[in-house]
Amino acid sequence: MDENKYYRVYSTYLKNKYGEKVYKLPINVPTTCPNRDGCVGTGGCIFCGEEGAGFESLSNELSVRSQLEKNKEYISKRYKAKKFIAYFQNFTNTYMSFEKFKSIINDAIIEDIVEIAISTRPDSISDEYLKFLKDISEENNIEISIELGLQTVNYHTLKKINRGHTLAELIDSVIRIKKYEFDICVHLILNLPWDSEDDVIENAKVISALGIDQVKLHSLYIVENTILGKMFKEGSIEIISKEEYIDRVVNFISYLDKNIVIQRLIGRAPEENTLFVNWDTSWWKIKDEILDMMEKRNIIQGEKCDYLNGKALKRFN
Repeated sequence: MDENKYYRVYSTYLKNKYGEKVYKLPINVPTTCPNRDGCVGTGGCIFCGEEGAGFESLSNELSVRSQLEKNKEYISKRYKAKKFIAYFQNFTNTYMSFEKFKSIINDAIIEDIVEIAISTRPDSISDEYLKFLKDISEENNIEISIELGLQTVNYHTLKKINRGHTLAELIDSVIRIKKYEFDICVHLILNLPWDSEDDVIENAKVISALGIDQVKLHSLYIVENTILGKMFKEGSIEIISKEEYIDRVVNFISYLDKNIVIQRLIGRAPEENTLFVNWDTSWWKIKDEILDMMEKRNIIQGEKCDYLNGKALKRFN
């Protein structure tokens, strides 16, 4: 099945942009998050384990350049790849001193890197750091993209998961990033226990209204020795069924502006120390089920995106 018929596929977008297939090289730097060290909170998000999201990354004891060179060598041999994205993946990669931030970004500028993607939080974006990135982009002819971990637009749920910020910080960060013309990707979890189908639709509507460039969807996975893990064991939270998750993704895509690129429909997670992940089903099987559902319902991205540019005035047309 050609998934490009149903939504804007990230790999296709990259191929069209750079003229060939492009591969992300994950980078793991020794940093943390402001809701772990007491800046805006302690303990981190209730679903986040000690290693964060970088379970597939190399050790952060290696330099940025060493990690890139090792990953680049492996991917080049396996896939004959020639162009790469340096992806600062784990934790909050702008949450460090300005001098340290400049150092790690400069270390990522090596041959065949066409883009630097930086994963961070909405409350860790400032004009000083963005101005530096703009200079780096122009001086080295390299693209910059910013990935913002939001998880949901429901600020009540954000408080429950101990996110340490609300929707306001997302809006502020998006406005600031757009001044520098960087692509923005927002990360969302569509099966948080406190979110409803209405929240899923509102996720699509808010990021469409903000003019976000890309979105990355995750399904919630539950890690041992986390607050969420404890709640799961106690039975104080419920996880929706796989079928409902698929329905939510399809509905989300139907409300999402057709110009937004979708990086991922469902995430992957480590099996070790994990209490729940993807309903004990391979991620690619769930992806296939999502596409099957879109085909059966004849759903394409953006077909319900009728809420922008003065919806109420359309009655007069």
